[in-house]
Amino acid sequence: MSEQTGGATGTTTSPGATRATSSGSTSTASTGSTGSTASKRTSRTAASADRTAARKTSKTAASKTPASKTTARKTTKTAASKSAASGAAPAPAPAAAAAKPAESHAALVRRARRINRELAEAYPYAHPELDFDSPFQLLIATVLSAQTTDLRVNQTTPALFARYPAPEDMAAADPEAMEAILRPTGFFRAKTKSVIGLSAALRDRFGGEVPGRLEDLVTLPGVGRKTANVVLGNAFGVPGLTVDTHFGRLVRRFGWTTAQDPEKVESDVAELFPKSDWTMLSHRLIFHGRRICHSRKPACGACPIAPLCPSYGEGETDPAKAEKLLKYEKAGAPGQRLKPPADFPGPAAKPLEAS
Repeated sequence: MSEQTGGATGTTTSPGATRATSSGSTSTASTGSTGSTASKRTSRTAASADRTAARKTSKTAASKTPASKTTARKTTKTAASKSAASGAAPAPAPAAAAAKPAESHAALVRRARRINRELAEAYPYAHPELDFDSPFQLLIATVLSAQTTDLRVNQTTPALFARYPAPEDMAAADPEAMEAILRPTGFFRAKTKSVIGLSAALRDRFGGEVPGRLEDLVTLPGVGRKTANVVLGNAFGVPGLTVDTHFGRLVRRFGWTTAQDPEKVESDVAELFPKSDWTMLSHRLIFHGRRICHSRKPACGACPIAPLCPSYGEGETDPAKAEKLLKYEKAGAPGQRLKPPADFPGPAAKPLEAS
């Protein structure tokens, strides 16, 4: 009996055991199903978390970008401020603020000729500021005017011409005696050599007469184009441009030329005016340069051609202050000639012994 029961037990499961087994199987299946569901939920949660994190990261990056731009702008402004404080050159102006177009040649000619007319009204008495009674005296006086004032030459030449009235007399002069006369003009030894040499050339090559051609004048010792044009224009009536330091300075300020070489300056200005204007134009420019348009501090506020001048503002623009910078007759003072023309509005200059 017991053997049968034992055999049955080995092959037959009791109802309790069956329920237990069934329950275990069900439990295992349930656990597997639950695990699978949890895994899926975990995956969905992780994916959702990743997406949320990605969105947050994107928003954070986006929110940081304006800050970066703001920082960049601040950095740029700071750099610009430092650049200005250090005196560095500012950034180029935008195209909208570009300079006005260059002046055409026709417009330049019109403006230049208008300036000449305005100067003619301001200086109707313009003239060569060297005293002379003959072409020979004008030639000698012009040579002596280098590196000194016309006033000093005018104060010196009366004694010179009284002692040596003609080229033949001056050519035979004792150098030491002439040096004593010319000492007040400066560089008197070199000037003595020049005037004796050119006087000898006039005596030997031109019969004691001053030639009336540029080509001949520039062959004389100490005579260049400027001196030749002074003599031709004022002693022979041959038009010429006198490119001295005042002439050159003013025509560059007026924008008539940018050249520094005197011959190029002469050529550029000659193209703007008829030849008949050249001599008087020279006198007007030199007068204006000596009286108002000074080298170091031009009196812009007292200038009659200020509206036509592209360099207006280089000097004093306040009218009251500018008026104090005027010279010679514009300031009520004597001019440079001891024997000025009758229409000159200022008093005559004083002789050397009275000055």
